[in-house]
Amino acid sequence: MTYRHKLWTGLILLGGIHTVILLAGFVAPYHFATQYREFPFAPPTRLHFVDDQGRFHWRPFVYASPDSGSPDETQADGKHRYPVNFLVQGCAYKIGGIFPAHRHLFGVAEPAEIFLLGTDEYGRDQFSRFLYGGQISLLSGLLGASFSVLFGLAIGSIAGFYGRWIDDVLMRVVELFLACPWLYLLFAVRAALPLHLPEWQVFTLLIAVLGLVGWARPARLIRGVVLSAKERNFVLACRGFGASNSYLLFRHILPQTYGVALTQMTLLIPQYVLAEVTLSFLGLGVGEPMPSWGSLLSYLQQYYVLESYWWMFLPALLLVPTFLAYKAVSDALLERVGAVSL
Repeated sequence: MTYRHKLWTGLILLGGIHTVILLAGFVAPYHFATQYREFPFAPPTRLHFVDDQGRFHWRPFVYASPDSGSPDETQADGKHRYPVNFLVQGCAYKIGGIFPAHRHLFGVAEPAEIFLLGTDEYGRDQFSRFLYGGQISLLSGLLGASFSVLFGLAIGSIAGFYGRWIDDVLMRVVELFLACPWLYLLFAVRAALPLHLPEWQVFTLLIAVLGLVGWARPARLIRGVVLSAKERNFVLACRGFGASNSYLLFRHILPQTYGVALTQMTLLIPQYVLAEVTLSFLGLGVGEPMPSWGSLLSYLQQYYVLESYWWMFLPALLLVPTFLAYKAVSDALLERVGAVSL
């Protein structure tokens, strides 16, 4: 597979994943905090196309039994069949956190419920919480990686362009950050901060901490590109004609670093998403009731959950396509950057 095929495959998959996560309120059948206490650790709801009498139905449906306490139990008389409806009215939400709406992609009429990934111990729909949690995890990875790359772009450009003692000082700082195991540093910094903070403050702190611990590698790579670019003939010619340092830097040198910066973005985003998942898994991320991918996996720390409720592993499996898509895009960009440099 050529790098173009890898790139477009990864971009299409990432576009689909991020679109679904962005429209979490529309795709999710329930609000992330809605509790159904009568259905703790309910298994995933089974979708049926054939009823108990052997008749095929084009529209999927579920069975519900209010008397049994189970969200999905086939009735012998076949009277408790509830079709899955599309574009239904439901709880209020905001598209992208801005536009209010009430329409949901799918749902079932009461008293039936539809839990595609099962429920947690409070009876909250895991599928809805996974979609809403992706907004926290993916956004923290995207913003944290942007902060790291922009900061690394500034430091690497200054060090490579001006050189001398400025380069020496900045590169010693870079080596210090590279020598530190950034994941353990991330844990230490987050653990030193107050645990009980408003959700938006915790989210902001996560982004700041992620960005501050990962800027060193992009800075070093960009410095190397700047060192090479400033010695090229057209840059030397512009300098000979009296071009200023700021003109040379922004007009001729920085554009040559954008490929490396974009590649670093695709490499850092999944790392930062995984870091946020790890922090939330350990209870250092955004607190309840706001979900994140790490908080959904935190139930796996309990042995009875591991032993009895296999569907609690499903959110972990759904993370795999996201990381594979980012890997495909980063590999394609690395091949592209390597081909251009040659």
